[in-house]
Amino acid sequence: MPKVGMEPVRRKALVDAALKTIGHHGSLTVTMSEIAREAGVSAALAHHYFGSKDRLLIETIRSLLRQLRADAGAALSAAATPRERISAVIRISFQADQFDSQVVAAWLAFYSEAQRSEEVRRLLALYARRLHSNLMSGLRPLCGPAEASRIADGAAAMIDGLYIRQSLKAAPSSIDASVALVEDYVTGQLASHPPLEGEGRTKGPGWGEA
Repeated sequence: MPKVGMEPVRRKALVDAALKTIGHHGSLTVTMSEIAREAGVSAALAHHYFGSKDRLLIETIRSLLRQLRADAGAALSAAATPRERISAVIRISFQADQFDSQVVAAWLAFYSEAQRSEEVRRLLALYARRLHSNLMSGLRPLCGPAEASRIADGAAAMIDGLYIRQSLKAAPSSIDASVALVEDYVTGQLASHPPLEGEGRTKGPGWGEA
């Protein structure tokens, strides 16, 4: 019988263990027993809390998205200008705990699973929409909606591409180098568009609910 008050602690331990185990294996072929062993609990207790490995995997993705939402909210609230908002979104995308090699491997495994799981696909689509929306919140005041959407699509594609490259351990990129590449792209795109009138502080949605 689980100890009273331990459920949140055990659930978080299992989510953290799932992320680590999936990242280590580079796939979702891990078992509930392997995840439970990494968390220091029994497989029976893991099933008690989540019911199945699939439910644990969904909660692991939700946990990543919630962390992104919290980090993005803090960074965006400190941004004083639209350009600072863009930089905040880019930097958050490559912060240390998201760009860790095991986390990157887990993200790629989740993208693979999205080909089979509607719920996983929905959560990853939510991430993509929020990334685009957050980039738009900084870009739109600088170059208008049409160009902003085009630049946001390009920046998001670069971020996703750099994650894929990071998974190729033979040629990893540092956080600063990855940020600089996306910043250079955005700066170059904005340079061809004169600033719009009324540039100022704007508020965006953060990464939304997961």
